[in-house]
Amino acid sequence: MRPRVYVRCLAQTIDPDDFVHVWEMEKWMGHYEKMVNEFVDGVLATNEEMVAHMKIAGWTAPIYNISGLAFGKDEVQSRVDRIMPFNDRRMRVVFSARWDQEKQPDFYMDLIEEWHKRFPSKQVEFVVCSGSSLKSNNESYMDRTHKMVENQTLTLYENLEKNQYYDIVNNSRVVFNCALQDWVSNTVSEADALGCNVLYPAYRSFPETFANDSERLYIPWSLDDAINKLDVLLKKPHANMGKISDWTDKTIDRVCDIIDFKGESWSRDHAHYRKHAREAKY
Repeated sequence: MRPRVYVRCLAQTIDPDDFVHVWEMEKWMGHYEKMVNEFVDGVLATNEEMVAHMKIAGWTAPIYNISGLAFGKDEVQSRVDRIMPFNDRRMRVVFSARWDQEKQPDFYMDLIEEWHKRFPSKQVEFVVCSGSSLKSNNESYMDRTHKMVENQTLTLYENLEKNQYYDIVNNSRVVFNCALQDWVSNTVSEADALGCNVLYPAYRSFPETFANDSERLYIPWSLDDAINKLDVLLKKPHANMGKISDWTDKTIDRVCDIIDFKGESWSRDHAHYRKHAREAKY
C-alpha cells in the first residue's frame, strides 16, 4: 500500500555553482539528499548533464531525464495582448537571470562595454529585468551596475510583475544568458514562446535545450563569439524560433509518462547513459 514517490531535482549539491556551496550548506544538504535517495522511486533530472552530475555524486535512486522544466506555452502567450512582430520590436537585449555570481553578470557587463566599443553607432538597449530590487551575492557587481546605469549603457527594470516582464520581452529582440548553472532555464522557454530570439552559452544543459543549435549557442566565455552571434540575432527572427518552447511545453507529459511506467526511454540507470548527451531531442 506504499505510494510511489518521485522527486524533481533543480540543482543542490550536485551543482558546483549552486548557492548551497556559496553559503556552505552542502555538509548537511548532502546527507539529506542521501536520505531521499533511499526511499524515492525516482529522481527526475532536467537534462543529461544533470544526470551525469547525479551519477558521479553516487546517487542510488532510479534516475530519469525529463529534458526540460515544467512549462505551459499557451499560458505564457495568454499574458500578452499579441505576439509583437519581430521587426516592430525595440532594438533591445534582455538579461533576466539573478544578478548573483553563478549567473556571471560581470560577463554580461563586459559584453555591453565591448559592444559599445565595436559598434558605437548602433543603438542597442541592454537591460536587466528583476522581479524585486536588484541585489547580488557579490557586491562588486552592484557597484559596477550603478556606474553603468549612470552612464546609460545599462537600463535597470526592478520590481517587475510577471506580466510586466513578459511585456518587455515581447518588445525585445534577444534574451541573453551567460549562467553557469541554469539547468534549462524558464527564461529561454518564455522568450522563445513570446517570439524573442535567445542567445545562451554552449554549456551544461543548454546544448540539449537548444538541440545543438550553433547559431544560438556561443562558446562559453568568448566575448567575440557572443557579440558576433548577438549582432545577427538582433536583425531577424531565427528559423528555429518556437521549437524550444514547443519541446518544454511537453515536459509535464514526459513526467506523467515516467510515473505511469510509460517513460522507460527516459531512464538513465544503464551503463551507457552518456550516449544520450549528443542526441537532439527534437
